[in-house]
Amino acid sequence: MSVQKNDDRKKLDLKLPLMPWFVQQFIDYKRPDLSPSTLLEYIRDYESFFGWLRAEGLSQASSNTEITLLELETLHMDSIVGYRLHLTTRAEGTNTRVTVSRKLSALRSLFHYLSQIAEDENFYPLLKRNIMAKVEVKRTHKPKDTAAKLKGKILEDEELLEFVGYIFEGYGRDVEGNKQAYYSFQLNRERDACIASLILNSGLRVSEVVNLNVDDLDVNNKLIYITRKGNNDETFKTPVYFREQAKEDLALYLSLRQSRYKTPKREKALFIALPNGRQEGKRMTKRAIQEMIIKYAKRFGKPYLTVHKLRHSFATDYYLQNDIYKTKEQLGHASTETTEIYAHLTDKTMSEAIERRLDS
Repeated sequence: MSVQKNDDRKKLDLKLPLMPWFVQQFIDYKRPDLSPSTLLEYIRDYESFFGWLRAEGLSQASSNTEITLLELETLHMDSIVGYRLHLTTRAEGTNTRVTVSRKLSALRSLFHYLSQIAEDENFYPLLKRNIMAKVEVKRTHKPKDTAAKLKGKILEDEELLEFVGYIFEGYGRDVEGNKQAYYSFQLNRERDACIASLILNSGLRVSEVVNLNVDDLDVNNKLIYITRKGNNDETFKTPVYFREQAKEDLALYLSLRQSRYKTPKREKALFIALPNGRQEGKRMTKRAIQEMIIKYAKRFGKPYLTVHKLRHSFATDYYLQNDIYKTKEQLGHASTETTEIYAHLTDKTMSEAIERRLDS
């Protein structure tokens, strides 16, 4: 089981008993099909909704566990509109359109289950009236729009190699006057360059990088075995290819992994961190990798660059040489609709290349 999945499963098991019995039943129904991470997001969305119901006096429950089916059944449309307004205008932090759509979709899934699938002892639906069936959740992720937002915010062409090279050498020149920053650079440059190179040459998600173990690598055949997002068969790992450019970076990092980071033999993680004051290295966290990429990106002159945009950078570059189906497979997308982003991005890339040729 991946580190993230194990962590999310523990959090889910802690939060689930604090939910009404019918939510617990719904989560159990969904367990075979959805990852612990997705189910945990559902629980958080229900916590938000039930907390709002109680605060607005739409439920008499003193805790979320006491929320009743009748209270959900008798909600008016005005209440759902009010909740949507709460999500978009509340003072302590508004939600994006994407987040609002996700929260409403989570509610639609629960209400659909209660009204169309779950039954009481007399074979009647648990929920007799489904107010959420009236709520239209608008699609927020159009591939063309996502591509437009990404344009100019990913690495293109030679920049993929330049960024890895900057991590390996250029950053050190920029911070050599800062002793602490320079020491950290000298300690971690091979590892950090290797992580960036691997993502830019395979398109792995940051969670997939974090969960990688040394045994998942087949460097000679340029293969990595990973547990893909959405795949609940934890015994199966998907083989994913990486390009030749990453092979040398991986070999160099592997030669340093144990000695540089005081890695104990029991530690299986591929990417290791050695925090200040610790005697042994341990698996890098998702947050550490995200912050590391942002640190280098700012100095590189691309402050908008993130780990996920490195994945987008690879995908755009890869799509220029492959079709949409190969790109979908490489990235582990559930459908080609998501992969269409890169079709729109590469259309622009190619048209701009033509313009540059005409101007020269």
